[in-house]
Amino acid sequence: MCASQSGRLSGDGVFDLTRTAVVMADRAGVAQGWTKGAERLLGYAVSEAVGRPLAELFAGVAPAASQDNRWESRLAAADGWSGLEAVRHKDGHRLDLEFRVLPVLDATERSARLVLAAEMTQTPWSGASQSFLEGILGMSPIGVAMVNADLEFVWLNDALERMGGTSREQRLGKRLADIQPGLAVEALEAEMRKVLSTGTPSVGYEYLGRPQSDPEREHAYSTSFFRLEDEAGQVLGVCYMVLDVTESYRARQRMALLNKAGERIGSSLDVWQTAQELADAAVPDLADFVTVDLLDALLCGEEPTPGPVDAADLVTMRRAGQQSVREGCPEAVVAVGEATAYPPSAPVVLSLVEGNSALFQTLDLAAGGWAADDPVRAAHLRELGFHSLMVVPLRARGVFLGAATFARWQHTGPFQPDDLVLAEEFVTRAAISIDNARRYTREHNAALTLQHSLLPHDLPEQCAVEAAYRYLPADSLSGVGGDWFDVIPLSGARVALVVGDVVGHGVHAAATMGRLRAAVQALADLDLSPEEVLAHLDDMLNRVAHDANADDGVIGATCLYAVYDPVGCRCTLARAGHPAPLLISPTGNGRLLELPTGPPLGLGGMPFESVELPLPEGSLLALYTNGLLLGKALDLDGGITRLRTALAAPQAPLEDLCDTVIGGLPGGRPVDDVALLLARTRALAPSQLATWEIPADPSAVGQARRSAAGRLAEWDLEELEFSTELIVSELVTNAIRHASGPISLRMIRARALICEVSDSSSTSPHLRHARTTDEGGRGLFLIARYAERWGTRYTPQGKIIWAEQPLRSAAGAGPANDLSALLDGLDDPAAPFTGAEGR
Repeated sequence: MCASQSGRLSGDGVFDLTRTAVVMADRAGVAQGWTKGAERLLGYAVSEAVGRPLAELFAGVAPAASQDNRWESRLAAADGWSGLEAVRHKDGHRLDLEFRVLPVLDATERSARLVLAAEMTQTPWSGASQSFLEGILGMSPIGVAMVNADLEFVWLNDALERMGGTSREQRLGKRLADIQPGLAVEALEAEMRKVLSTGTPSVGYEYLGRPQSDPEREHAYSTSFFRLEDEAGQVLGVCYMVLDVTESYRARQRMALLNKAGERIGSSLDVWQTAQELADAAVPDLADFVTVDLLDALLCGEEPTPGPVDAADLVTMRRAGQQSVREGCPEAVVAVGEATAYPPSAPVVLSLVEGNSALFQTLDLAAGGWAADDPVRAAHLRELGFHSLMVVPLRARGVFLGAATFARWQHTGPFQPDDLVLAEEFVTRAAISIDNARRYTREHNAALTLQHSLLPHDLPEQCAVEAAYRYLPADSLSGVGGDWFDVIPLSGARVALVVGDVVGHGVHAAATMGRLRAAVQALADLDLSPEEVLAHLDDMLNRVAHDANADDGVIGATCLYAVYDPVGCRCTLARAGHPAPLLISPTGNGRLLELPTGPPLGLGGMPFESVELPLPEGSLLALYTNGLLLGKALDLDGGITRLRTALAAPQAPLEDLCDTVIGGLPGGRPVDDVALLLARTRALAPSQLATWEIPADPSAVGQARRSAAGRLAEWDLEELEFSTELIVSELVTNAIRHASGPISLRMIRARALICEVSDSSSTSPHLRHARTTDEGGRGLFLIARYAERWGTRYTPQGKIIWAEQPLRSAAGAGPANDLSALLDGLDDPAAPFTGAEGR
């Protein structure tokens, strides 16, 4: 292998220092110092080499009469020695080395020897020992110096002279502190003293400093130290070798700053917080003062236009973040959140208009240029001593969002082009995060608006139960989930209580929840039984799943539907794969209601069952989704126990009970969406009810009206007498004419006045348009005119037609004078039935 192929000595004669052995020996030929290069070349570690004779370390290939005498003569030569010799590596293979032995002078006598050895294969320098030494010690980029036991310089090479910026004459006989005050002198001398006292070399010691050769710029150095001794073992001093590693240090520093910026910037989907994180990450490692200004359009939720920004749009921006090495950011002209105005010539404006970063290594704050257009800011910066500036536009996906300004006032030197590259990396990361936050905020607001429109804002007024609720989405970032609840007033003063849970989280789950909630409300208006409601929901969800895109994910849900009647204090419940509700009796005993489970919604084809049970007044019914029970440990039994414990005082205010339940959730955030609905049952007093059995005789219509009017007088509702008599007449007349079996009239005074007529027929009346010659067909139109709500619900015995009126004055609400004669005629058994509607 030729020398250039081996990488040890290229054909043009450039010597590779990585294969050079530098050894310090005493006059007796014993190694006192051993470098990494020597270890790499010969295979001996420092611990193996130091203290051994050079004759052993550089054992020759051919047998010699006396290798000790050979090295003794070489070390004793007054002018040193140089030459070529074949030696053995530690593992036994041959090495052809060129040696140079150099006497090391101290203040009194020649004592130590510096031995240099390099592998020279086919070298054209075999006879150039003096040139070889000059190349090592004179042209090497590594600075080498020797100091005595008092740490005073006794020798140094040309590289160290150039590196420090002080001449050899200025150094010799002086300490480092006398000639390089800009270095970390105390730490360096402490390291040398440690090497002097212990004899253990120090390799790769790094430090920062400002040498006399470049006092405006901070440099990084890597230095190795080893102790010098004479042949008697007396300590002479320390030899140290210095390498300027500023560029690699700055590269490592930039990488560390980028890693830190990656960890700190973009930790949230909040525009303001991300802007502040950018400023925090750059101070103090990159700049002394940083500001982040964003476009007003961005902060107002508008969509920025692609490409560079028009200067007219940049006169006013808004400060989104700032940081300083000075406490309180005294450099700032405006506070975070305030508008900041820049003249058209300002560096921030020009950077955004031109779309490029700007570097001002030396900041000119004299009267002129942009400083003349913005004298207040320029005077402020001049007063605080700013000397260097960078401006970097925030740009993401082709859209300009604002600009970041980096400034220095401390004596760390001006910004360099590498600093601008680093600042651009910072800003790029922040811009992407800010744009993501902007897009997320826009979509998040849309999703929240969607969900807020789907969930109930306030529970409706009704007299059946006292209710309270809590909703807690698992997706705390979007705040959108798929759980829902509802309280729906039904006819007859009853109420429907609903809790459901859609598979998944986020916008898709919220949209599915909205469809289900709308369907439940529509089905509730039909007064269907709980099992029928669940069956219709199951069919609907199957259709949705069939029509949905496959990318939308799994569509499924669970639901619990309960109907409570405060008249009979009974509750009918059915569930579709949903957790059973918890019932707390008025005395505080709690139990899970045993309900048929039923399959989750969306499976299709499976039946649902209802259970009816009594609920005494004051009973507390807790309906919830499984996120309330399943903490991070997914402990269902533990969740039931926590819920039962939280509701141990059922007569406490419901809002307090809700807070207690939610406060008892394990961990800081639920693993699934949580919906909780608490309902404390009420009962209508007998004085609020009135029921009459009606004979199937037309003459009973008048008596029914008079009975209703009498009860209205007892309830102090005489103002509703006219409209109530009309409604009762029409409903009773319809039942007598078209139904069969027992007929009854019931009046309920709750939040509304309810009139109900029941019969055994399963057919329902319907509105139709009567002709002018028809004697009937207008009754339901009259009921719809005076009733706030009316409808039909079916029972196992037949049906009930009902109508509700608000408890407010009905004076002037209808054409009483025109209809009074009509009502009087209904007392006559021979009068025609006006309320007959076609069945």
